[in-house]
Amino acid sequence: MLSDLVLGIFFLIQTGVGILGNVFLLVIYISILLTGHRLKSIECIFAHLALANSKVILSKGIPQMIACFGINNFLDLLGCKFIIYLQNVSRGVSLSITCLLSGFQVITISPSNSRSAELKIKASKSIVPACFLCWGFFLVVNFTLLATMHNSRYMSNNTKMWNLGYCSILIPASFNAALFAIVFSIPDVICLGFIIWGNAYLMLFLHRHHQQVQHIHSSHVFPKTFPEKRATKAILLLVSTYVFFYSINSGLSIYLFKIDKHQSWFAPILNFLGACFPAISPFVLIFSDSRVLKYWYALWQRRLSFS
Repeated sequence: MLSDLVLGIFFLIQTGVGILGNVFLLVIYISILLTGHRLKSIECIFAHLALANSKVILSKGIPQMIACFGINNFLDLLGCKFIIYLQNVSRGVSLSITCLLSGFQVITISPSNSRSAELKIKASKSIVPACFLCWGFFLVVNFTLLATMHNSRYMSNNTKMWNLGYCSILIPASFNAALFAIVFSIPDVICLGFIIWGNAYLMLFLHRHHQQVQHIHSSHVFPKTFPEKRATKAILLLVSTYVFFYSINSGLSIYLFKIDKHQSWFAPILNFLGACFPAISPFVLIFSDSRVLKYWYALWQRRLSFS
């Protein structure tokens, strides 16, 4: 159908652009490490976020794109479970790393005093362990969920089949899905609430700072008084984009879970919206990191010189 072809082309563009941006970030950070330099704390967060977002795009975009181009149910049960597991893990890590990024920026721009300085030092040292903790937590939690959902003691003759396009999965009717949805959505709700709170704090801080510097007319004084302003605005844009797409995707996911029958285009649209933030975020990160931006300009100048 024409609609499937159009969706497939959109997935192809989204996957290509998103993977290009995220892989560019990862390559830059790896090259910085290989040259003997250390990554800044915020760059460590960016690297983990780029890795999680790459997994989201690959697990959502490629299978759905193949299905839209006419190859349906090409994954067996094991492959279907693996894709769902990868989607849930990468989505959870992306959410938690975004939450970590929001909290780290709140600490970074806090007014400098003895207590705040000590907190900033502790936060910088805890970034890498916190990122690996996010990966470990969602790897274990989603493995437990997937194993429980497909436990043989839940299976009966009365099962529901959920057609994802690229595969079909059986959901036992006796499985208490509502309880599991509540339990396993608790981390998402906590992270989302903290992100919204951090966003509100950053916006309030920027507003107060803007009022304080209105009387300063010299263009040489302003950038030195608040060097984190551009990074803070970029992170505000990043987390706002995440909250927007996450809210829409979560609402549609609940609707899809409740209804028994839905249009064939509904699941692809849901996956497309779920992969929008991972495809957009690397370019926001590129223009907020000065070192990455320098590499980006160098590559662009080299491309212009060759052309």
